Amino acid sequence: MPASVAAMLVRRFVALLLALSPWTPGGARAAGVGAGAGAGAGVGAGVEWRMARPAPPRDVDLLQHAMLDAHNRARGEVGLAPLAWSPALAAAAAAHARELARSGRLFHAAQPAGGAWQGENLFAGTRGGYDYGEMARYWLAERRHFRNRPSPRFSRTGRWQDAPHYAQIVWRDTTEVGCAMVAGQADDFLVCRYAPGGEVRGRRAY
Repeated sequence: MPASVAAMLVRRFVALLLALSPWTPGGARAAGVGAGAGAGAGVGAGVEWRMARPAPPRDVDLLQHAMLDAHNRARGEVGLAPLAWSPALAAAAAAHARELARSGRLFHAAQPAGGAWQGENLFAGTRGGYDYGEMARYWLAERRHFRNRPSPRFSRTGRWQDAPHYAQIVWRDTTEVGCAMVAGQADDFLVCRYAPGGEVRGRRAY
């Protein structure tokens, strides 16, 4: 078969698949902030085309397992102690996740200064479009930009907004994490809270 004919058949087959496959636009946004960055969190946004699929399972125990696994694998890779799950932090995360779901917007919670301050990582993505592991991988993907320099100079790009989630995940002094996800009208909102909070200005992650 001539190469030109084969190429034409391949193009027709791909076009047929696209016509028959229910593709839906999915967007993901993430935001992380630390004591060294201030309240004006950097929000990284991405829009991608994703094939429609059954909604991933949602369960509090699954969420806890997925988040601890993702966080502690990343910490183990750089020789840090694992985080423990905190029901109190999870409850605080759930309260803010409900607020995000009601508003349909991604923003950081107002928190008191001092020892009560908690680190916070946020994720928003098309409702039912992401499993828990995928949500965490958006944060962990920032590792490619991260360098272990004093906060907020921990990004190779020169923009701290390119690596704040990963910096918080691998912050040595952080010992506990608690997360919650709430579905909004169009998006799922994931919030993770950390204690002690990381990204303290002038200090390295580890």
